[in-house]
Amino acid sequence: MERRLAAILAADVVGYSRLMAADEKGTHARLTTLRKDYIEPKITEHHGRIVKLMGDGALMEFASVVDAVECAAAIQSGVAERQANLPADQRIAFRIGTNIGDVIIEGDDIYGDGVNVAARLEGLAEPGQICVARNVYDQVKDKVEFGFEPAGEHRIKNIPTPVTVYRLVPGPGPVASAGRIRHARRTTWRWSVAAAAAAFVLIAAAGTGWWYRERAAEGQSAVAAALPLPDKPSIAVLPFDNLSGDPDQEYFADGITEDLITDLSKTSGLFVIARNSSFRYKDTPVDPQQVARDLGVRYLLEGSVRRVGD
Repeated sequence: MERRLAAILAADVVGYSRLMAADEKGTHARLTTLRKDYIEPKITEHHGRIVKLMGDGALMEFASVVDAVECAAAIQSGVAERQANLPADQRIAFRIGTNIGDVIIEGDDIYGDGVNVAARLEGLAEPGQICVARNVYDQVKDKVEFGFEPAGEHRIKNIPTPVTVYRLVPGPGPVASAGRIRHARRTTWRWSVAAAAAAFVLIAAAGTGWWYRERAAEGQSAVAAALPLPDKPSIAVLPFDNLSGDPDQEYFADGITEDLITDLSKTSGLFVIARNSSFRYKDTPVDPQQVARDLGVRYLLEGSVRRVGD
C-alpha cells in the first residue's frame, strides 16, 4: 500500500440540480467553460492536479497546503467575478473544503481519512466560502494574506476526535496572523448568493435497495410548496450502510454510493441529487418521506454493503 501526505481540496457546485433543471444546456456550458478556461489553469498554476470529477464536484490534490488554499481562494474570487453580470439565479457558486492528510494511493486516485475530512469540510461551507481544518490553518496562517474565522468543532464519521474548522475570509480576519505574505497581491472577493436545494433529478434503476416515492399532496405547507416536484422522475441516493463490522470498509460503502450517483448522473436527460446533499444524511436516522420533501425528489435509494471473506 502506497501512502503520501497531501493537501486535499474538495469542491462542489451549490444547487447544481436546480440550475440544470432551469437551464440544462446553459448551466453545462457555463460550468464547462469555467473549468476549462479558468479553474483548471489555476490548479496547474498552483501545482495541483484534479484527482477526479464527480458530477458537479471535484477532488484535487496539492503537494503544498499554501498552494491549495491560495488556489481555492483564486477559484472562489475568479468564479464570482466572471459571473457578476449574470442574474443571481443563474450564477454557479462553489463550496470548498481543504484538509491535510495521509492518503492511500491507488493508481491516479486517493483515499483515506484526509479525503473524507476534506469532503465533510466542503459540506460545512456556505456558497462561495472555503472551510479549512485546524491543521491547514496552523500551516498557512502566517503565509497567506487571507484571514480566518473560527467555525467551531465538528464530529466527523470515523474520525475519533472532533475536527476544528476555520472559514477563510477576504483580507486579514479576526484570527489571522500578521505574518509574511507569500504573494503580494490583492484579491477582490464577491461572495455569490446561491439558492438552496431544489427539485430536480433523475432515474432509471434496477438493483439493490428500497425505493420510496414521494407524491405531491394537496395542502402542503408553504415551505414544501417552495420545492415543487419536477415533471421528470427525480432521485437521491442515500449513503450506503457499512454492515461489515470493519470500519476500514466504510470507504468501500461510500465508494459504492458515489459510483451509483456518478453513473446515474451520466444518463442522458436525467438528473440526480448531488453527492454532498445526499451525504448529509450519513449515519443519521431518516424519515424517507421527510428526506424526499427536503430534497425535492420523488424517489430515494437506500442500501447496505457487507464484506465476507475475500
